[in-house]
Amino acid sequence: MPSKKALVRHPSPRLAEGLVTHIERERVDADLAVEQWEAYVQALRTHGWETIEVDPADDCPDSVFVEDTVVMYRNVALIARPGAESRREETAGVEEAVAGLGCSVNWIWDPGTLDGGDVLKIGDTVYVGRGGRTNAAGVQQLRAAFEPLGARVVAVPVSKVLHLKTAVTALPDGTVIGHIPKMDAPSLFARFLPVPEESGAHVVLLGGDKLLMAASAPKTAELFADLGYEPVVVDISEFEKLEGCVTCLSVRLRELYV
Repeated sequence: MPSKKALVRHPSPRLAEGLVTHIERERVDADLAVEQWEAYVQALRTHGWETIEVDPADDCPDSVFVEDTVVMYRNVALIARPGAESRREETAGVEEAVAGLGCSVNWIWDPGTLDGGDVLKIGDTVYVGRGGRTNAAGVQQLRAAFEPLGARVVAVPVSKVLHLKTAVTALPDGTVIGHIPKMDAPSLFARFLPVPEESGAHVVLLGGDKLLMAASAPKTAELFADLGYEPVVVDISEFEKLEGCVTCLSVRLRELYV
């Protein structure tokens, strides 16, 4: 049976110092961010996910964006080597967590860099964003780790946003969704649906027809509802100020041996 476990990590007290790359810095309300994070975690739990809280990394402002620290493929955890050097201490606690769940653990090594937010999995196809945070060596090492397991790895250029999954995610039927002004190469995706809002490009598949998505994309939520999906909306405004989205606040482990 598929597993429904999700790694999450409490926001650092230094969250407001988090990195911004493609947007202007705004003031982050740290207390509100904690409330929003708790509501996000509760939304996962409400829809049948067991949340596993990784040990906090309070000295790492961006550590709440736990998705960037590891990529899962089946039962294998590939520990990332973040492209931003200030984020590399975030991986130790995540490595401990996935090892404790019985995952086989691999690593990205110097000179490779890889952020988990640059990896979009659709079935056995693994799209990897090649851009600011993930370099060619990182893509090559991911390919070496996952292709022997049956993955097909496809590199995708990323230059307009922080990560590939800042630009695109996918619906349960495998259709890629994205906001075209933020995409470098929409033609790489055989089935593609443009969405009207940037944050509408980000969904977490909760199971069945349920899509976890941000409150900042009401037009896209209406579009998905018209297509027969059920949007589950959460407000993550404070994380959006740091280029965060619903995908990067958790790591979904769907294929553990249970």
